[in-house]
Amino acid sequence: MENTHKAGFVSIIGKPNAGKSTLMNKLLGEPLSIITPKAQTTRRRIMGMLNGEDFQIVYSDTPGLLHPNYELHQAMMNCVKVSLEDADLVLLVVDVFETCDELLKEAAKAVKAPLLILLNKIDLSDKEKEKTDYWKAAFPQAKEVIAISAKTGRLGGLLSAIKSRLPVHAEYFPKDEYTDRSERFFAAEIIREKIFLNYEQEVPYCCEVVIDTFKEEETIIRLRANIFVERNSQKGILIGKGGQALKKTGTDARKSLEEFFNKKVFLETFVKVAENWRKESAWVKRFGYRS
Repeated sequence: MENTHKAGFVSIIGKPNAGKSTLMNKLLGEPLSIITPKAQTTRRRIMGMLNGEDFQIVYSDTPGLLHPNYELHQAMMNCVKVSLEDADLVLLVVDVFETCDELLKEAAKAVKAPLLILLNKIDLSDKEKEKTDYWKAAFPQAKEVIAISAKTGRLGGLLSAIKSRLPVHAEYFPKDEYTDRSERFFAAEIIREKIFLNYEQEVPYCCEVVIDTFKEEETIIRLRANIFVERNSQKGILIGKGGQALKKTGTDARKSLEEFFNKKVFLETFVKVAENWRKESAWVKRFGYRS
């Protein structure tokens, strides 16, 4: 019998806040990527597998496209580059209110695989045809422009469009796996998400979360997390008066961790200073980024 099983790597790219992480979570039906209203929330490539009887789609959520200003940004853009190199299909997510610029054009030039343009947040606009025609003209190499709303779940036949362009291939990962990331990674990401939601200005961007201890027992997971900042002043803001700010962040994180792991969680958080870590290649590499 002829093998008709399809499998492939689908990279999701776009500028910060275009809705890439929301889309990936919606496609997978799992909250793998953290989501906040702030730009540059996603820092690493996160793979998520959608499995069916006759297909496996390996999605990659990637950091938002930007011009690198320092080592961390360079490492983030390297994640995008790597995801494009092994992609069988690329989804370029654009906000319904944005226009094409050099950053998007440069990204599109680097795409060797078939390209789909996803016009996101279409629920906020009444100019679907006008916007669709604009992006068709901007990227004539794109196979299709599909208007979607990742937030509301209106995906406009996207799954069928993806499956139809995947190569015939055996699955790349066991069908019972749904991500390439570890439990430690997701624990750190959930804590980092709460920092983005609870603090303003520069503080969320200067933070990196490292899980120092992850001990899973029969009825509880015991976590010890180190939160690194760049300056002592940021440490003070993160902790807050009488430790109240950090306590709230820890409580919010614990609740989400318990929901994610479906188990009781005991969480300890500690704040440390790694001076100017985002600009220092040694620190960036120590935190697991590849520049």
